[in-house]
Amino acid sequence: MKPKMLASLRNSLILLRIPFSFFLSPLFFFALLCLPESSTDRAVQVFVILHLLVYPASNGYNSYMDRDTGSIGGLEKPPPPDNSLFYLTLFLDGAALGWSFFLGIPFCLMLLGYILASRAYSWRGIRIKQYPVSGFLTVFFFQGGWTILMIQAGLCPELPLSYLPWQAALTASCLIGALYPLTQVYQHEQDERDGVKTISMLLGIRGSFIFTALLFLIANGLLFQLLYSLGMPELYLRFMACNLPVLAFFLGWASMVWKNPAKANYRFAMRMNMISSVFMNISFLSMLA
Repeated sequence: MKPKMLASLRNSLILLRIPFSFFLSPLFFFALLCLPESSTDRAVQVFVILHLLVYPASNGYNSYMDRDTGSIGGLEKPPPPDNSLFYLTLFLDGAALGWSFFLGIPFCLMLLGYILASRAYSWRGIRIKQYPVSGFLTVFFFQGGWTILMIQAGLCPELPLSYLPWQAALTASCLIGALYPLTQVYQHEQDERDGVKTISMLLGIRGSFIFTALLFLIANGLLFQLLYSLGMPELYLRFMACNLPVLAFFLGWASMVWKNPAKANYRFAMRMNMISSVFMNISFLSMLA
């Protein structure tokens, strides 16, 4: 293989940002908590389809459309994309849909809906992400409630989609929505140059932190209601205890940003994402145990 082709493939693999998919993994374990026990084999397959195929393809397609030169989620200095990235995302999506078909048609159709929403979010022909409210609502709905229902369809195809309490889908959406503005808070200038107005730009830097805090409080209330309805209210204390480091880091970061808005930067945003993902996973896994 020629050096130029190798460099192109390497850049494309980097822009898939596979480690960044880890930030969405708490939803998977939250779904496991809310659902009857399913086979380990199905659980592993659904996890791989989402975290190693669909989410990286979505990341890669977004990078292909945006052609960012500044920091993006999971990459401080992204390499330039080319057509190989576009074809790689098509391959990953095709592989995910083909694999999901064998796990059930409802799961496959919901996965297709997720992929189409992801494409509409980034594609310059539609570009939902350029609008602050509709961009936020697309992520809020599809990466939150839609995803947890999609996971249910993959893990427990015998269950109707109405099986999960409404609090489960809304909790998932609020948890995703709470972090979403903080993933944009350092990109205002870059997004403005690209003609994109994010929810974080609409709210402002301080407003983004206030919005995150409010949504996280709502998510906590919904989670308590959910666990109470499932007969496990005591697990809420475990959730809160596990997430104390997340709260401490958020409050400390917010305090720094209030004094110096320049602290709303890439490195702090990625630390926030990493800490929240790690301790959310710990909390849901401990609740499963």
